[in-house]
Amino acid sequence: MSTVARPSGMDMGTELQKELDPLENSRLQFDEAAQRLKLDPSFVQIIKEYRRATIVKLPVQMDDGSFRVFTGYRVQHSIIRGPAKGGIRYHPDVTLDEVTALAAWMTWKCAVVGIPFGGGKGGIACDPSKMSKAELEKLTRRYVADLIDVIGPDSDVPAPDVNTNEQTMAWIMDTYSMMVGHTVPGVVTGKPIAIGGSLGRAEATARGLVYVVEEACKLKKIPLRGATVAVQGFGNAGATAARLLAEKKAKIIALSDTRGGVTNTRGIDPIKAIRYKERSGTVVGMPGATRITNDELLTMKCDILVPAALENVITLHNAEAVKARIVAEAANGPTTPHADEILARRGIIVLPDILANAGGVTVSYFEWVQNQEGLMWDVEEVNARLQKIMVRAFHEMVDTMRKHHVPPRAGAMILSVGRVSEATLVRGLFP
Repeated sequence: MSTVARPSGMDMGTELQKELDPLENSRLQFDEAAQRLKLDPSFVQIIKEYRRATIVKLPVQMDDGSFRVFTGYRVQHSIIRGPAKGGIRYHPDVTLDEVTALAAWMTWKCAVVGIPFGGGKGGIACDPSKMSKAELEKLTRRYVADLIDVIGPDSDVPAPDVNTNEQTMAWIMDTYSMMVGHTVPGVVTGKPIAIGGSLGRAEATARGLVYVVEEACKLKKIPLRGATVAVQGFGNAGATAARLLAEKKAKIIALSDTRGGVTNTRGIDPIKAIRYKERSGTVVGMPGATRITNDELLTMKCDILVPAALENVITLHNAEAVKARIVAEAANGPTTPHADEILARRGIIVLPDILANAGGVTVSYFEWVQNQEGLMWDVEEVNARLQKIMVRAFHEMVDTMRKHHVPPRAGAMILSVGRVSEATLVRGLFP
């Protein structure tokens, strides 16, 4: 089993702060996989380090006539297996380190499900909640103009992420297309259907997670029908996962969002929860459920825990208290390396983010393929292809786990790092 050095004789607060560094965590996960694969240390640097990082300063005239300069980032971690692929997030706390870590995760995510993309990520340090739609459009178009030599359907394909959506992608596609002189739908994914988006994309992350959860339940001999589920983070991925799991006759016993959570051991109807949140902005206060905190949800007794919010929610602080049998990571990086070790020791299966939430990037790949071919698939074909890829990837991860005697995340990382390593060796180095 994999191990991560535990704190000994040092300040726990300092250790916890270090534990929450996403860039450090992504490197720890990579280093373990590289050691298991016995990769040459001098070769490792080729696939570990990012290929290209771009920082742009983005001047925008605001609605009141004043000017502001925003900082934008785009990191291409790898293009060994295909164009870089990854979302663009708008958030006040976006940093180069965060974007770099997320770009690396995208490389491993694409490799573990076997789609021909590398990893990329982008972001702009801004607060969209304090900006008008017109200001966001100006900011987006300026960002694309400054990255015109970086992104493209054959080089780097963005997608939505935190605080960006299909409208943002439409602005990106239009700006890029105007600058090159012809319409290029394949420059982004997650677009509106009207301009080349894929059917099934909105549900893809959650649907892919459900396919993987079904396989894990078979492995653990847990009937999904009647299994108890707690979902931390009731946004698009969390709400859709709750609805799809309920359709499989699982029992949703707890839900939460940024304001808190609710529980009912007899079950919560996710459709009613979605409607209540649409009206009130939160699930807190919905009829027939008792209020709980996010922390209480993470440690409640259930068969399946779905962290679907932000990173670093299962840590040294609470890993010993987690009572779920399966943790299915709908969010990126919700479990830290130290917590991973604790959960593995306790026999809890963690379905790692690079596999469990890879349904989104997989259907983004389908969208890109449809754009490149000029064809449209119906939703049944999209979902059938997604299920085939997710189920295959799950069993390839399990085979790797058994071969190397490691927990799921290490198995997924060994599988993905091995694929990137093989592609790098086969291609060789230019010049």
